[in-house]
Amino acid sequence: MFDPREDVWELREATFEAKLRFASLPERGGQFDLAFRWTLIWYAQNQSLPHLRNMFYRAGHLFDFIAKTTNSPLADISSVHLLSYKSHLGADNEWCLGSVSGFLMRWRSLGYLGITRDAEALLSHLKLKGNPKGVSVATMDPLKGPLTTVELEALQKALNAAYAQHEVSMAEYVLCWLLMMLGQRPTQYAALKVRDVAVVHEKDGAVTYSLRMPRAKQRDSNARGEFKDRVLTPEIGKLVNEYARNVQIQFTGQLFDPMDAPLFPGGSANGAIAGYEYHQTSHQLGNVVNAVLRRLKVISERTGDHIHIGAKRFRQTVGTRAAEEGHGELVIAELLDHTDTQNVGVYVRSTPAIVERIDRAVAMQMAPLAQAFSGKLINGPTGASRRVDPASHIRAPEITGKFEAISSCGKHGFCGFLKPVACYTCNNFEPWMDGPHEQILEYLIAERERLMAAGDSRVASINDRSILAVAEVIQLCEAARADRNAAHG
Repeated sequence: MFDPREDVWELREATFEAKLRFASLPERGGQFDLAFRWTLIWYAQNQSLPHLRNMFYRAGHLFDFIAKTTNSPLADISSVHLLSYKSHLGADNEWCLGSVSGFLMRWRSLGYLGITRDAEALLSHLKLKGNPKGVSVATMDPLKGPLTTVELEALQKALNAAYAQHEVSMAEYVLCWLLMMLGQRPTQYAALKVRDVAVVHEKDGAVTYSLRMPRAKQRDSNARGEFKDRVLTPEIGKLVNEYARNVQIQFTGQLFDPMDAPLFPGGSANGAIAGYEYHQTSHQLGNVVNAVLRRLKVISERTGDHIHIGAKRFRQTVGTRAAEEGHGELVIAELLDHTDTQNVGVYVRSTPAIVERIDRAVAMQMAPLAQAFSGKLINGPTGASRRVDPASHIRAPEITGKFEAISSCGKHGFCGFLKPVACYTCNNFEPWMDGPHEQILEYLIAERERLMAAGDSRVASINDRSILAVAEVIQLCEAARADRNAAHG
């Protein structure tokens, strides 16, 4: 509910809220302003709130241009105004007129004053370029485009470490992992409820976890009108189910049915529409993801700076990785929950990425930027955290041809990861200064080239971050030996 006569419309849908400030628009004649508001009311009643907000600002951009060129309050919009606006925008930005043209045509069809007949005739025949799509994907933009495998793995590793150290809450951890895994829109996660987490126990004892994901279509105000089931990996699925049960317990007594509690609840039910009490908005959830992942301060090997975080980048990454694995447009459209394939072709056409060659020279150059090594370099076994424990010694006879220890592990307890390849990116790893790191680097690069020659670029690149970590250890060893030699003359 809102009063359309107010100069500020405060609107709320299931997982979206917006403020439309009419005072930010140029001066408008009384009849023109009334017609504009009535057209917006039609959009509020028949379209989604994000679409309504988009039309408000796109129309505002047109109004600003007309007001500056006429120096008078807006009374109507004619074909002359539209042609001048099109010329002002230029070929690269004429999509702005295309975006608002549907709004103007709706305004006219509703029978309100303000859009002249010649403007309607022009818009019905005008052919305009659409908003350019997929540019950041096609160019692998390091700030706005898909993440590389090395960047994604670095974020996941840092997120896991922060959660293990209780620097990230369970809710934040689950949300970030679901975003990275599924690549859905923030509004879809905001619409999730506890009841959307499903567990199926098979006859053979296997357990399948899935998430009933609301589709939250862009121009539909019903965020939970349609669903698609998304199967989760057992590890993440088990955690999501545990987290959902915790939320259910939290809302027992607060809601009539705690299964209707939001999966990612906010702090208050104030302002929410019926059925979405305690739900956060998509904007709020997006801010949570951005804040958590930026706090990790993970470095990009492409820019040498902190990875630029945005929910859309994870969505693009899911699409890009699917294309790199050989999936076609229909599969990618299904993964990203597109209603058609018109916006997913860029993923199939661009499959760029990680297939570039990584040899020793490239690895040594990228290593300082990637900062993939997070352990502690030590002189030898006497400097290890668990020096009295022989189980802490790491060996690699399949690479070195010898059974002698080459490094140490500072972790207490079982580790199921592949040694020594996975060790180099682990924060419990303690490589020895005189260990055979060059030999391990040569082995990993040779194995990468072998798999690349076999035509499996995805598998070939799986150890790219480990390669960069080994290269960084080699550089640290060289620097430490140089310092030691300098100290001894």
